[in-house]
Amino acid sequence: MAPSPWSNLCTTLFFIVLFTVPVFFLLHTTKTISICSSIPDAQWSWSGDLRQAEFSWNRLQFSRSDPPPVSLKIAVFSRKWPINTIPGGMERHAHTLHTALAHRGHRVHVYTSPPDWGMGEAGGSDPKTMPRIHWPEGDPGKWKYRPAWELFVEEDQREAFDVVHSESVAIPHWLARDVPNLVVTWHGIASEGLQSLIYQDLTRGPKENISTTFESEKEGIIPKLLDEIRFFKSYAHHIAISDSCGEMLKDIYQIPNKRVHVIINGVDEDDFQADAKLGLQFRSKIGLPKNASLVIGVAGRLVRDKGHPLLYGAFPRLLQKYPNVYLVVAGSGPWARRYKELGPRVLVLGSMSPSELRAFYNSIDIFLNPTLRPQGLDLTMMEAMMIGKPIMASRFPSIRGSIVVKDEFGFLFSPNVESLSDTMEDVIKVGAARLAQMGKACREYATSRFTASKMSSAYERLFLCIRDETYCKYS
Repeated sequence: MAPSPWSNLCTTLFFIVLFTVPVFFLLHTTKTISICSSIPDAQWSWSGDLRQAEFSWNRLQFSRSDPPPVSLKIAVFSRKWPINTIPGGMERHAHTLHTALAHRGHRVHVYTSPPDWGMGEAGGSDPKTMPRIHWPEGDPGKWKYRPAWELFVEEDQREAFDVVHSESVAIPHWLARDVPNLVVTWHGIASEGLQSLIYQDLTRGPKENISTTFESEKEGIIPKLLDEIRFFKSYAHHIAISDSCGEMLKDIYQIPNKRVHVIINGVDEDDFQADAKLGLQFRSKIGLPKNASLVIGVAGRLVRDKGHPLLYGAFPRLLQKYPNVYLVVAGSGPWARRYKELGPRVLVLGSMSPSELRAFYNSIDIFLNPTLRPQGLDLTMMEAMMIGKPIMASRFPSIRGSIVVKDEFGFLFSPNVESLSDTMEDVIKVGAARLAQMGKACREYATSRFTASKMSSAYERLFLCIRDETYCKYS
């Protein structure tokens, strides 16, 4: 059967975007990195309208007056909210951010999907310092924006919200276009999905057939990208979680500069502290031998787009040559079974709570993130750096421009098996003692950029700016 005209069009558009998207990166990544990373904070200063800032707000020093100058009433829309579960990255971000804002004295109302054990609303042990959670009627864990929006409108009519915050498309664009004080944080966009799809297919072996999933996603991703370019402008303010994502929103999605703000996610610095004793205890608990010369750690969902085909293909190349090198995998997913097949020097631990992750990070020598998603910045990298571990990661603009901005912070590799294998061998030759020195530099950098207080201060200032332009001025 001959391919349809629509199929041919999708294929043509796919390859057009394949070769044009990287051009945008080349045009703008150099500028972003030079502004954000080449000048040490101690020698760097800036003043002006925050809405015109072309770097991440994490670089700036915001006043942490207590209480804040204004107690804001904030509405948050998030598809999920961590309630007695091990949350994903976006839910962890939302919980960390809005709990911090509530602790600051802001009145935070969260609209999310019902938990497994009921519906209605709930707050923390102290409603004055914890977000108030609203659960509309519906199936547990299933997000329905209409009943959530009705609850929001009811509360807004009692007392208007100062700002409305949507985690990705929790609020659809046809509702967002009528909300001038709305801010959306993008945790994943179609342009990223397109690039990720390309890199995932490049991991396919020479004798491996193109998957039916790739074919269907290939045809769907271009229309999705075009739709996003058309409707993203409906959102008043956009927060990008990496410098490169900010450039993408301006260049491909054509969002005006003053409506795009880069605020990199942060992690709770109290939860991720260096603790050598805890690390040694964890090594003993999971069965790592004392003669392990190097321990590489990886964490997160064990799925294809997180780069696990690369690691699965690269690590076995080292097993015979370096008998005392170990890989510790924290997470769950389809690739867990395959890792277990690699033998006793690969330890698969399953999903872990934040407190367990702290012990995991302290036990490793270097953290590996082989992601095939070019724009996102996984919280795991920030958590590892906060504890004082160097990073080994895919050489993407988001990571090179915001995380591994100096050689002292880690190692970058091209997203293929050969490059990852070579880089791991370089890491082994460097040795654990040198990696520990690099980790100290990582911790210093992370505590200056990636803390929950840094992130929440930046969001607070943006929310104040939206409420009152006086707060948009920075000096």
